[in-house]
Amino acid sequence: MFDDLDTDRRPLVLVWEVTQACGLACRHCRADAKPQRHPDELTTAEGKRLLEDAAAFGDGQLVVLSGGDPLARDDLTELVAYGDDLGLRMTITPSGTRSLTPERVRDLGDAGIARMALSLDGPTRERHDAFRGEESYADTVAAARAARDAGIPLQVNTTVCADTVDDLPAIRDRVRELGAVLWSVFFLVPVGRGRVLDPVSPQRAEDAMAWLHEVSEEERFGVKTTEAPFYRRVGIQRAEAGEADGAAGRRGGVTAGRGFAFVSHTGEVYPSGFLPESAGDVRERSVVDVYRNSDLFESLRDPDGFSGKCGACEFRHVCGGSRSRAYAATGDPTGSDPLCPYVPEGYDGPLPERQRGGDGGDSPEPAD
Repeated sequence: MFDDLDTDRRPLVLVWEVTQACGLACRHCRADAKPQRHPDELTTAEGKRLLEDAAAFGDGQLVVLSGGDPLARDDLTELVAYGDDLGLRMTITPSGTRSLTPERVRDLGDAGIARMALSLDGPTRERHDAFRGEESYADTVAAARAARDAGIPLQVNTTVCADTVDDLPAIRDRVRELGAVLWSVFFLVPVGRGRVLDPVSPQRAEDAMAWLHEVSEEERFGVKTTEAPFYRRVGIQRAEAGEADGAAGRRGGVTAGRGFAFVSHTGEVYPSGFLPESAGDVRERSVVDVYRNSDLFESLRDPDGFSGKCGACEFRHVCGGSRSRAYAATGDPTGSDPLCPYVPEGYDGPLPERQRGGDGGDSPEPAD
């Protein structure tokens, strides 16, 4: 689908953070979620107008209802059904709590949910719950099974940081056992509560990318990375070395503002939930207009205008680096991604701080 998508005109993924309310308080939460809903959240009527605007992007626009926990809204199934009636592909990322019962899962499926994404950050109850600082493993696994029983395709999201990287092979096994169609592996961006966690080193991330390509070739489920677009550069280099066909690397990718947009619970439009620089407000301006015409989004769709080694890199049009991580590290969304260890041949400009002192002594890729 992405090969035919004009990212100047529409995003592959439009995320709407319908609320920041959540019954959990996970250590890595981007939203710094709280138990109560915000009084200035988009109303049901405003949410429906947003969905109508989203439909103007084109047929089958993918909309992800995110949070917080979307189930904190009592109009959730109404919004799902409304979006489905508009021809949107409605998906959801609920929190793994006791409120996500088999009945709620079935109701969401009946309303038109096309995919459900659940977070699994450890292969066992002990590892997952210890990382999150909350008891959510059992409820997450139960919800995954309920989705399967309801015929809703399942996506598993996993956060990669120093605390979780060694668990990736075992988490992969759980993804397989749960019958997921996609494993989305998110490399930590230090925003929200995630600022207290330690990221993996650039070299450890590079090794993990190569391992994830092997997983994608071996497993029936798909694999994608989030906030780690140099996964595609690694794919190309593996193909050039004769290690793979490189199909994943040849395609252009989704990055903040380029194929991706995020609407906050109060209607602000960001390039990503991890790049909290607003380009507009859906109460005042169509999300389509913001995405297509705002200066911020246009700058993020121009890799030739990036600074540092990302702007000089020959892979900038298929990768481009994490704009969110560049922003978190430097305050400049067009700067270099400090997680990528690759230095373009002949480049002698400044390097991100983390690359000046080596890889930090991390061990190699996840081992089976």
